[in-house]
Amino acid sequence: MNSLDRQYQDLLFEIITCGTVKDTRNGKTVSVFGRQIRHKMKDGFPLLTTKKMYWKGIVTELLWFLRGDTNIKYLVDNDVHIWDGDAYKNYVSKQTTEDVGSMNWFIEQIKTDFEFAKKWGELGPVYGKQWRKWKGKLVDKSIEFNAHTAWIPEQIDQIANLINDLKTNPDSRRLMVSAWNVGELDQMVLPPCHYGFQVYTRELSLEERKQIFDDRGYVCDLWPFNGDWHGEYDGFGIPRRAISLMWNQRSVDTFLGLPFNIASYGLLLEIIAKEVNMVPDELIGNLGDVHLYQDHLSQAREQITRQPYRLPKLEMNGQYWVTDCGLDTHILSMLIEDFQVKDYESHSTIKAPLLN
Repeated sequence: MNSLDRQYQDLLFEIITCGTVKDTRNGKTVSVFGRQIRHKMKDGFPLLTTKKMYWKGIVTELLWFLRGDTNIKYLVDNDVHIWDGDAYKNYVSKQTTEDVGSMNWFIEQIKTDFEFAKKWGELGPVYGKQWRKWKGKLVDKSIEFNAHTAWIPEQIDQIANLINDLKTNPDSRRLMVSAWNVGELDQMVLPPCHYGFQVYTRELSLEERKQIFDDRGYVCDLWPFNGDWHGEYDGFGIPRRAISLMWNQRSVDTFLGLPFNIASYGLLLEIIAKEVNMVPDELIGNLGDVHLYQDHLSQAREQITRQPYRLPKLEMNGQYWVTDCGLDTHILSMLIEDFQVKDYESHSTIKAPLLN
């Protein structure tokens, strides 16, 4: 049963019928405050079916975050243009003449001029920077740099720390990653909308592990067996734990952004679970200012009328996790096409303007 599309449609309906009208920096919105989305990953991959979703963009942006990248060139080179407007807006704001070139010219420069891309494709210390290279305290690097004094800010890799903690202390209540770096918000072209996430793990029961064993098509010839079944399942690499992820979002573009965010964090949960050999369990989104732009109202009304299809399944190329060669090796090796949704049936695309 696909309850995710129904939750989403109910949220659209609530905003339209009960929301508060506001004038914001980029247009009129209708909004509500403080809502939640919950999805059991066993019910299917959380890719909405009541409109066709931009899967390539979802995968590409997440891999971009995980690489610690903050320049749109990686996205542009992979024909994903969801951050173009933010970079272009920043470029235009820094020019002293009115002859700044069109958006198409700007993107062509990003593609072909390395120095231009290095300077103007940069978005500041947004998600990838905070996830992988949070600026920490100053540390003395004198010996490393062969200098008398060389105080350099340490870079805190929150994703690597999270993976390590999941492997060594999976019941910790500190399994968190934040993108909301107060000291660097003014350097970002856009402060993070989804500003942090937390994960939670629990031990799987013997029955749950047996179900995974059976689902994977394994056969055990030890029946009847009164010994250590958990130990036997360990030998087959059956996970011992389930993992859930909850993200927090201050500002929610409910028509264009939220479906993208749901799928992106669902994919992140799948990747983390694979990295630490756990089973994806529940995906939860805590949503702050949940709004529809005035230019999206008719599109939202159309989507509410559509009947959901069954959710698809995710297929990942598992070669990266065959050997434990390190998080960065895995991430840098991942290709966009390594992540496919199977049996994805959806309604047609509903076009709406992206309001930067």
